[in-house]
Amino acid sequence: MAVKIRLARKGRKKLAFYHIVVADSRSPRDGRYIEKIGSYNPLTNPATIELDFDKALGWLQSGALATDTCRAILSYKGVLMKKHLLEGVKKGAFDEAEALKRFDEWIKQNEAKIEAKKSNLEKSQDDELGKRLSVEKLVNEARAAKLAKKNADLAAKAAAGEKAEVIAGEAEPAEETIQSAAPEETASETVAEDKPQE
Repeated sequence: MAVKIRLARKGRKKLAFYHIVVADSRSPRDGRYIEKIGSYNPLTNPATIELDFDKALGWLQSGALATDTCRAILSYKGVLMKKHLLEGVKKGAFDEAEALKRFDEWIKQNEAKIEAKKSNLEKSQDDELGKRLSVEKLVNEARAAKLAKKNADLAAKAAAGEKAEVIAGEAEPAEETIQSAAPEETASETVAEDKPQE
């Protein structure tokens, strides 16, 4: 029986996460498995990986084969590195204390890389947020300037309209005098028309 370390898909549509399982290679992807050794969520940045290190290492040493994705996950978490160092100890290349020392150094370097990636992501998010806020501030200032100009134009039109009304109000009495003079003229004209012509 060929045993594989592989992913079993869980979660709903477009929001998948995976269980890292040890299963018979003949069983379906999401079917029966021998043991669950962790989980993998690719939707977070960086991806969230929870892994039972000792169980994964034990299954690899027992001869289980990892799929490509699981191999990358195991390499990322240091399981393959530990297996490689333990094989070096078995062959007599170095002792177990040296293997542990090398593994600790590798873990520190890997954690430093992960922390650097997280800090870069946070910094880029902060920079992006700052850019978006500055763009929004410029847009708001442009809108405020446009609104102030519009209000100034309306105030100028209203002031011009009031002046026109005042001028029209001063001109109305003169028109009334003209209109009051006009009926007298018409009356004299009618009197003239009524007189018999000689």
